[in-house]
Amino acid sequence: MGHHDLRNKYGPRDLRVRLEAEGLPRTTLSFYRYVRLQEVGTLRNELYQEWEALGVLGRIYIAPEGINAQVSVPTGQLDAFRAALDAREAFANVPWKTAVEDDGQSFLKLAIKVKSKVVADGLADDAFDVTNVGTHLDAASFNRKMEEGALVVDMRNNYECLIGHFEGAYLPKADTFRGAIEEVVVALRRVQRDNDQDILLYCTGGIRCEKASAYLKHEGFMNVGQLHGGIIDYARQIKAQGLPSKYMGQNFVFDERLAERITDDVVSACMQCGTKSDRITNCHEATCNMLLVQCEACAAKYADCCSPSCMEIHQLPIEAQRAWRKGRSTRSTKTKAINDPESLRQRIREEEEMLALNGTLHPSVALARGEDAPELTNVNRQPATRA
Repeated sequence: MGHHDLRNKYGPRDLRVRLEAEGLPRTTLSFYRYVRLQEVGTLRNELYQEWEALGVLGRIYIAPEGINAQVSVPTGQLDAFRAALDAREAFANVPWKTAVEDDGQSFLKLAIKVKSKVVADGLADDAFDVTNVGTHLDAASFNRKMEEGALVVDMRNNYECLIGHFEGAYLPKADTFRGAIEEVVVALRRVQRDNDQDILLYCTGGIRCEKASAYLKHEGFMNVGQLHGGIIDYARQIKAQGLPSKYMGQNFVFDERLAERITDDVVSACMQCGTKSDRITNCHEATCNMLLVQCEACAAKYADCCSPSCMEIHQLPIEAQRAWRKGRSTRSTKTKAINDPESLRQRIREEEEMLALNGTLHPSVALARGEDAPELTNVNRQPATRA
């Protein structure tokens, strides 16, 4: 089999049909390990062949520094997958976390990518000791230290914090891991009472806290702890041990589900109308694709789009959409989510007024239909603060 065969060749629609036709129960797992790997290109191809034969789907990054994986495995193949991992010394006995909620649709394809790092942190690893990590804490210890007055820090990006977080945690405004680390250092120096006050870090599955805790210790912070296994394993532990959950709401995940519920708390609001909601989604207009919190009513009103201008394009026949998109870049390649709901609502109000007055927000679309189109100004203005 040539290397060109070791990748997916199907589109999303075909992949979804294939997955639904499969009819097998699946289990979604995540795992990571910092370990020195050699010949990662060759390793990537070997893993692809092994895991494809087992029916594994998912997104996996491998780098000279280790592996970071989120996978969906046919439940009947879990033992075989475990054996395949353990057969490789670098991955033997690697702990994995099982998804809290799983509909079997978390991934549509198998994608294994070679990266320079398993998490894009932008940090120069030779500038500090990446092995000098914070103390690993289980759920009970994490809860206890919170009750004793520790500073709690969310090490995820701003859009991940939107729909769920620990009580009283510092939530970064940054939309990158590197930005979040730098922001957290400044914030902790401002609010830490003394150098002995505990600092507790958490993230989705634990991998970002490994690097972040080492960086904070390098920056002079003493008592740094991290939630071992992240939010995913915290949810498992509190359920198994009957512990109270200090995490509120949903956990953002980077797969087709987008979120898994930890508690019934709703900590966010619809960005379009302001009602309480933690339904997170992507704008369905392909050149937008921005993440936003959108309630069911607004999803119906705006056809699963973030704004009237996106809705107008999304509701065109597919060939007309493709023609309109030609040559346009996707906005979310630069910014992932909308983080200023008021700016979005103002934009929606302006666009609705213009739509009512002129019948279109896109003159080029109207002309393509053979309609007269007035010259409109500021029609495609983006919200000032997308993140």
